[in-house]
Formats: sequence, structure tokens, C-alpha cells
Amino acid sequence: MRVKVCGITEEDQLQQLNGIGATFAGLIYYPKSPRYALRHMTTSQIKKVNNVNKVGVFVNATIDEVLHMVDECRLHMVQLHGDESARYCEKIADYISVVKAFRVSESDNIQWRIQEYMNVCDMFLFDTEGAGYGGTGKKFNWYKLKNVQVGKPYFLSGGIEPDDAQKLKDFAAQPEAKALFAVDINSKFEISPGHKDLDKVKTFIQALQ
Repeated sequence: MRVKVCGITEEDQLQQLNGIGATFAGLIYYPKSPRYALRHMTTSQIKKVNNVNKVGVFVNATIDEVLHMVDECRLHMVQLHGDESARYCEKIADYISVVKAFRVSESDNIQWRIQEYMNVCDMFLFDTEGAGYGGTGKKFNWYKLKNVQVGKPYFLSGGIEPDDAQKLKDFAAQPEAKALFAVDINSKFEISPGHKDLDKVKTFIQALQ
């Protein structure tokens, strides 16, 4: 199972992700986040790391801002985590692969929410609904995806913990996980915001195999 480690803020940790089995590194380009990548690294530092797939996470940025950072940091993919419209996503997707994130609440009709994005995004990401746009550190009910025709590969996010490997493997065996592409981990694998416990990350990735 592929793993995306989100909220990376240190160049040396970015360099090490590939070696411990991570497929994706999430770099947050949202200035209000405590894990805002450019508070800790320069664009040139990010650009020179090319041994892992770099996913730029943006929240309601302008199209020009997103495309500028794609080029400046040599990003491989863009995750849109705000209130971006389908038309906005389509414009970005003309230039780079797009993951549209949806923050899921207990009352959500996921099928209805993803419908207009089906033909304009490459992948989806499902996270937990919370105040603001940052991570909540909490899980949503993964089985809300039951009977949803996702139709796109998706990332599963939201409060995933080091001891969740078996739960994830059990979920991955279910029909609703047919399109599960990767799991997204962040705050539960940190020593402090943005500083990952790479030993925990490595152990978790090994346990998923």
C-alpha cells in the first residue's frame, strides 16, 4: 500500500522518505498552516529533491500561484484542499495531475459531492471535516465510502495512527476500498508540527506490506 507523508518541513527528511518506503511527500503551501513548507525550506531546496513524488498542498490559492510553485519546486502533483471549483481544478489539471480533497462529515453525501469533479481531477482524497482547512488529527468513518462509486483512485486521510496498519489492511480488502490508491499520514507521526518521527513512519510502512 502506498503512503504519502504530509506536512514535510525539513529538507533532510524529504530526502529520506524514499529510503524508508514512502511514495509521496506532501508539502503544504498554505501560509496559515504550522507546516507551511516555505517557512522552513526554500523553493530551490525543495526543487533539488527528486527521489520521491512531491505533492504540493494548496488551499484556495490563485491558479498563477499554484502553477508558479509547481515550476519553482518541480512538483509532481497538486492537492487542492480548499473550496476550489471544478472549473478551477480543470485549469490546474491541464498542467499537472490534480488530487481534489474532500473533508467528510457524518452527514455528507460523498457521491453527490464528488460528482462534478469526476471528469476534471485525476484523483481524490478523503479527509475528516473540521474547523478551517488544516488536519484535525481525527478519523472519519471510512465505511461511509460504502456504495460510493468513487471512480477515481483515492487517498485515505484523517488521523491515521501508527497502530492503524491492520485496520487499513482490513479496510483495503473491502469492496469500498477498490479504488484506494494510498494512505495519507501526518500529525500522528510527528515529534512536533512538521518534524516527523521517521522510525514510526518506517515501521508503519513495513506493517502495511
